[in-house]
Amino acid sequence: MAAGMYLEHYLDSIENLPFELQRNFNLMRDLDQRTEDLKGQIDSLAKEYTANARTLSSEQKLSILRQIQQSYSKCKEFGDDKVQLAMQTYEMVDKHIRRLDTDLARFEADLKEKQIESTDYDSTSSKGKKVETRQKEKKTAKTRSKVKSSDEDSSPKTAQKKVKLLQPGEFNSPATNFGNVHPSDVLDMPVDPNEPTYCLCHQVSYGEMIGCDNTDCSIEWFHFACVGLTTKPRGKWYCPRCSQDRKRK
Repeated sequence: MAAGMYLEHYLDSIENLPFELQRNFNLMRDLDQRTEDLKGQIDSLAKEYTANARTLSSEQKLSILRQIQQSYSKCKEFGDDKVQLAMQTYEMVDKHIRRLDTDLARFEADLKEKQIESTDYDSTSSKGKKVETRQKEKKTAKTRSKVKSSDEDSSPKTAQKKVKLLQPGEFNSPATNFGNVHPSDVLDMPVDPNEPTYCLCHQVSYGEMIGCDNTDCSIEWFHFACVGLTTKPRGKWYCPRCSQDRKRK
């Protein structure tokens, strides 16, 4: 497949990518704004509670505390939704990057295949020209031998002159030079050494990942396969290390 076809197919595949990214970013911005509004409500309720703590009845205090707790729960839900959107956005971009890597590998293989075919053709052409040159040399040698034999039948002086005119050096065939093929090298895409690593395997982020609900977790994010998950579990989830620490406590 030509380079233009690879490029055309790839551009077609990412045609809707900007719109999808913009939609996800707008949703995350909306979640941020909702969270900020809830934080403002929480601050107002906290100030009201601390200012009137002595005059408020037990029911009023309990009502304010419930409102604060509900607002915090909403903030957490918005945060989880934002994380899911961020992971979805990353997967969306990563899918196109993996496809580009695959197309580059195929393009490189096509270039190598064409290079091999061109080298085989040049070597075959060179052999054909060498055989043709040898055949011409043989015909020239035969002609020279015939002329020499016919001259031997004539006078010695004429034979000497003809033999002198037909020196072997004058029948040398012209040298033929063939250029070497210099194929262009295909550059490999380097891996960014500054990209952060995650999980127990200490690898970069890829595929589906899950975050540990322990805020003090040193790793935070884990690949599904590394922790034996196939789907997102319900409720809170703790990584193997944090689960052991919680059992010890």
